[in-house]
Amino acid sequence: MTTPTHARKAGARDRLIEAAERVFLADGIHAVGVDRLCAEAEVSKRSLYQHFSGKDEVVAAMLRAQAKKFGAARAADDLPPRERILATFAPFGGDGPATELAGCPFVGAATELKDPDHPASRVAREQKVALTDYFAGLASAGGASDPDLLALQLTLVFDGASAFAVVRGESTSATRATVETLLAAHGM
Repeated sequence: MTTPTHARKAGARDRLIEAAERVFLADGIHAVGVDRLCAEAEVSKRSLYQHFSGKDEVVAAMLRAQAKKFGAARAADDLPPRERILATFAPFGGDGPATELAGCPFVGAATELKDPDHPASRVAREQKVALTDYFAGLASAGGASDPDLLALQLTLVFDGASAFAVVRGESTSATRATVETLLAAHGM
């Protein structure tokens, strides 16, 4: 006799992080309380406090999960350095409505929290350093004349394009043109 296979529900910790991604990114960190987060995750408050010290730690864990997704996407890419840089800006590169990926969750969290010592702000800062390091590695591999300067410039453009997309609700081909201008200026 064969028993039916049932999809297994994710554990409470994973459900809390998944719910945090949905509600914090959609509605903001301050707008969502522990009660709503627990309801969205279908867990009790007790479960939340068994896995996390509080909401701040859930926010930081959610950003770490976002970072892992972005890191995996970057690592899986086998394009040449110049094309990998351009691909990073793809969500911001067209004329029209912004994609759901357009807002940077790290900038969003740090901006909303305003406390550089908040655990989530520290994760956001680490991710911005990691993005700059990623750009520097690609710029170096691509033969840029000043890889570190180009990496910092690209990070500034990335954050600016993200803010533009959130504020305006649209992306612009000016982003890609700006990145291409920077790449050309650095010999890539």
